[in-house]
Amino acid sequence: MHEHSTSSLTGLMLPLADRYLLLPNVAVAELIDYQRGEPASDAPPWYLRQVTWRNQQLPLISFEAACGCPLAVGDRARIVVLNALGGRPELKFIALVIQGIPRSYKLDSQLSFVDVPLCRLEKAAVQVGEWVAKVPDLLGLEQLVLESGLA
Repeated sequence: MHEHSTSSLTGLMLPLADRYLLLPNVAVAELIDYQRGEPASDAPPWYLRQVTWRNQQLPLISFEAACGCPLAVGDRARIVVLNALGGRPELKFIALVIQGIPRSYKLDSQLSFVDVPLCRLEKAAVQVGEWVAKVPDLLGLEQLVLESGLA
């Protein structure tokens, strides 16, 4: 790694009810409006229902609820469509409920990590400006969806 080639990538801060998630830009396929609908019955608490995106049915997930926190859908709820990274043909995208509009941040390679408690689907916490953001374990999230037979 040469000194003059400082790699910077663009990250997206996704506002949740009780935390921010930080994702690389490439993980996000699209931001769409929240689709109201009947919650799925007899499904895990983090799974809301299927939503339609580009003629596909995607599982809509609450990250907060997947971490064992209360499910939250506020007035400013949106859906962010994530590219599944696991390469499974049956799961190409996951829809995640967020609360508001994601903000784009330039991140340098020197992320400052913060020592705070993490839930099982969070890999790390980093300082972004004045906020602490959690880095989600996207493969873990995909695994959760696949294991629950919701893909």
